[in-house]
Amino acid sequence: MSFLKNLLFPKNGPIIKPLETSAEYFQDFVAPSAIEITTNYIQINNRFARTIFISDYPRSLSDGWLAHLINLNETLDISIFIHPTNTGDILKNLTKNLTRIKAEILDKSEKGIISSPLLEASEREMEEMRVTLQEGRERFFRLGIYFTLYSESLEKLKELEEYIESVFNNILIKTRAAILQQEKGINSTFPLGIDELYITQPMNSSPLSSTFPFISADLTDNKGILYGINKINNSLIIFDRFSLENANTVVIGKSGGGKSYATKLEILRSLMFDTEIFIIDPENEYQYLAETVDGAYFKIALNSPHHINPFDLRKPLENETDSDIIRENIIEIVAILKIMLGGFTPEEDSIIDKALNNTYESRDITSESGIKDKTPPTLTDLQSVLDGMEGGKSLAMRLEKFTKGRFSGFFNQQTNLAMERKLIVFNIRDMEEELRPIAMYIIINYIWKKIRLTMKKRLLFIDEAWWMLQHEESANFLLSIAKRCRKYYLGLTTITQDVTDFTKSKYGEPILTNSSLQMLFKQSPTTIDQTQKIFGLTDAEKNILLETNIGEGLFFAGTKHVLMQVEASYSENQIITSDPEEILKIQKMKNEM
Repeated sequence: MSFLKNLLFPKNGPIIKPLETSAEYFQDFVAPSAIEITTNYIQINNRFARTIFISDYPRSLSDGWLAHLINLNETLDISIFIHPTNTGDILKNLTKNLTRIKAEILDKSEKGIISSPLLEASEREMEEMRVTLQEGRERFFRLGIYFTLYSESLEKLKELEEYIESVFNNILIKTRAAILQQEKGINSTFPLGIDELYITQPMNSSPLSSTFPFISADLTDNKGILYGINKINNSLIIFDRFSLENANTVVIGKSGGGKSYATKLEILRSLMFDTEIFIIDPENEYQYLAETVDGAYFKIALNSPHHINPFDLRKPLENETDSDIIRENIIEIVAILKIMLGGFTPEEDSIIDKALNNTYESRDITSESGIKDKTPPTLTDLQSVLDGMEGGKSLAMRLEKFTKGRFSGFFNQQTNLAMERKLIVFNIRDMEEELRPIAMYIIINYIWKKIRLTMKKRLLFIDEAWWMLQHEESANFLLSIAKRCRKYYLGLTTITQDVTDFTKSKYGEPILTNSSLQMLFKQSPTTIDQTQKIFGLTDAEKNILLETNIGEGLFFAGTKHVLMQVEASYSENQIITSDPEEILKIQKMKNEM
């Protein structure tokens, strides 16, 4: 108040002035020094303003069409005026026009002239409108939408006007400048609620509702992590995926669209909430992240020192017996062997089942002797058992490349991994392509055994998940995790480039439906129609996913979804960037230090 008092009543002026004089003094203070009003613009000091209005609309409007302008990164004022009209007068005019059109159609029919499809469409629409108005399901209004644009020069003002005109032309909406009415136009866009222009178009309730500009869902919560910025209303997308019916996530987007960047940012921020994280990394994208946060990084390849033995047995849970654990692991190994050996005949399936029981018995692991403190067998032990069994020699021969041949490095060793870190990355980039599905299955199965032992908040990220969907056994295993992980406080994230990676497998779509959170980044034109169908996207959202910039995408959480911009701090970006140019700069800076 003291500032306003000194402003209105300066020390060198009178101590008290009449109220009218004070108001005049304040108006003089805040008013611009000069205003020039011309036929098509207004100059206010050194800035230029121009008011334009919407002069014509298409036959139909999609929801949120005004967002094209609201989200424009320019300075402008927008006013929307909705004037009620007398429904009775509208009905009279509608009935009169409908009678005229019907008479014209009938006249053409009697003369043998084919009626215009446009005329018949108008008749149907007017008839439907008349019925809805009579039943009270619709009302008529007059709509006026005005925009005042601002710029530092007339040239830029013209460019901005032409850009807005082209944006609206794409959706068949026409705009015009308020020639000779610029003063009325700028007054109408001031926050005064006065429509001095009154350039309106008749519109009923349904299309009128599409002009509502604030259509974005609000995904700001008081817990969870920051995923990004809501581009519709600039609110923060702070969300806890564990608050949904399940914590599973699907991330889909073209290479270079920002899906890996968004995933790494989620991982980095989730670590602050004491979340344990496992990552299957097929392209060596997560090594620097693991090293930075003191995580564990295991390079899984045939010549790698890191090994996982698929014969490992987990500790029994409550109400589980040693026999249950052995039986469960035999089922898992059968699935792994089917991928390794390309499937079995029914006879071979029976032989394998018996051989696996005998293999565990060879290490004194039975339901009677127990599993505690026992060294599990390896593939070599299974091959030896098969070699001595009737009908097992051919299976032993097929297994030899994994025990003695070129593929023996990773699959035929005892497990030697330390899993005590908060972040654990399994890198399979250097694993032979045909062995990747096998390696991913064995790694995920190993992680799944660890997860089931203790209840703790965990996330499992599987990048390039399509590898798991190539084989029925691994795809079925992935689906079973998606369905069961909630009871173990686990959130599964499957990451891939195309939605068709899921739809090609009968297990893929159930994984999508069992994921309560989805993030869609830039999509390929060849798959966008299928993406639209599966996720129920509008045409506007479909176009967004075709033209979106890096780091932009649709964020789905349950029934809500918003347009998101992924934002990272400078420090976070240094850790998670996948941009080769930025990575080289970071490496150069580290070498110079």
